[in-house]
Amino acid sequence: MELRLLRELVKKGEGEHVEFKLKSNHPEKIVREVVAFANTGGGKLFVGVGDDKSIKGLKDAEEDEYTLTKAIDKYIFPKLNFKKEKIPITHDRDVLVLTIPRSIDKPHYVIDDTGNRQAYIRVEDKSIQASREMKEIMRRGRGERDVRFQYGEKEKILMKLLDEKESITVDIFATFAGIPRKMASNTLVVMVLARILDVHPQEMLDRFTMSMSYQSG
Repeated sequence: MELRLLRELVKKGEGEHVEFKLKSNHPEKIVREVVAFANTGGGKLFVGVGDDKSIKGLKDAEEDEYTLTKAIDKYIFPKLNFKKEKIPITHDRDVLVLTIPRSIDKPHYVIDDTGNRQAYIRVEDKSIQASREMKEIMRRGRGERDVRFQYGEKEKILMKLLDEKESITVDIFATFAGIPRKMASNTLVVMVLARILDVHPQEMLDRFTMSMSYQSG
């Protein structure tokens, strides 16, 4: 990548596919961004660039590259592929760019030193924890096979609910249908995979709406 292109990308700011980090301090936190990109649509992580879009660069980019590569190898499961590139901005400073493609092996998890694991996804310019439903959608959505389901009483209730409300949550559906939360969750996951519903992940909870393609079909 040329310096000119780097400046153009930085000028646009952070977003769904772009994240800035001034330094590689706390690499165990930076791996969250890497996982979020892999679990969503891919992206680029620029190390040596501030949130204010200032391109400071790194004095020892090789050391930062080593630290981050080691952290990615240690804290992310399953392993993921990514590309590394150093872009000189002055005679003694570089910006490190990690390019993370959208993964076919998602969900990827960040595993901490205690063994706890958490998946992250990218929503706009933030990396947020993936809900149970999002993890299940990622896991079961690896293949492109058609998803079949029985259109029963709870599905009828769901369609009626979506006629009345613009969007719903798992808990709203479970309460309205009088079914256990787990059953409501599984029903919504299957209907997202069947492309009847769309899921809209948010920081506190996911919302589900009728799929535009299903409505127009």
